[in-house]
Amino acid sequence: MKFGYFTAATPDWTPEEVVTNLAAQGWQGVEWRLVDDPGADEIGFWAGNRATWPMTGLEKNIAAMRELPAKAGLEVTGIGAYSRCHDHDNVERVLAAAATIGAGQVRVTVPGVEDGQNYREVFAACRRDWEWVAERAAAHGVKALLELHHRTITASASAALRLLDGLDPNHVGVIHDMGNLVVEGWERPLWGAQLLGPYLAHVHVKNAIHEVDHIGDDGTVRHRSVMVALRRGQVDLRTYLAELAATGYDGWVVCEDFSTDLPLAQRTADNLAYLKECAP
Repeated sequence: MKFGYFTAATPDWTPEEVVTNLAAQGWQGVEWRLVDDPGADEIGFWAGNRATWPMTGLEKNIAAMRELPAKAGLEVTGIGAYSRCHDHDNVERVLAAAATIGAGQVRVTVPGVEDGQNYREVFAACRRDWEWVAERAAAHGVKALLELHHRTITASASAALRLLDGLDPNHVGVIHDMGNLVVEGWERPLWGAQLLGPYLAHVHVKNAIHEVDHIGDDGTVRHRSVMVALRRGQVDLRTYLAELAATGYDGWVVCEDFSTDLPLAQRTADNLAYLKECAP
């Protein structure tokens, strides 16, 4: 397995600082966050993230997205884009960017089900979009990835397989994400990886717990999910990686730790040490 970091989780650093710091710590790859960050008065994962490349003007930044990691001795593990599968124009752009950068793969997101919508209808429309995505990814010689993510129509490996089944696994695949599965969609990683088979293309690691959010007057306890450090979450990382390896997975394991207990530099260094400790 090879270890990389997703820049959604390195908001304090500029792209130049990301590659310099990750390389110095011993990481092997970087996954670029690609979206129009809304900006904020303070640095944050989802707004004010300094390590984000904007979708607006993407094409003018492609050379830097390719050259910065190369100069630091890092590979580009992929592009973490946020374009929805029905947004064909922007999906085409990110597929082309992945091909030019040499990233090989790019995330294409799937929707959830809004109030008043029917899951089956949303799913069927999404399947049609992914048939188009698969054709365009093949045309660009790259792979489009969907992520197992809570509150989307592919929260589980089973749902992801149902969406992609029959499409070319050389050009579409799945990002397995243990932290998201704690929130929704949990299936034993071994079985999920076996089920996905050739569609298992990429792995994200973060961790989460459920904690008490509210206790009602009648004693009813409501919980909420919280992202925590890799060592603290409900998923045993050592078992998780071992079960993935048991199915033959030996690709990228990309960290996206959204905890804030430790300063960023200390957090990234500790995550690499822990990943190496847990790797089979």
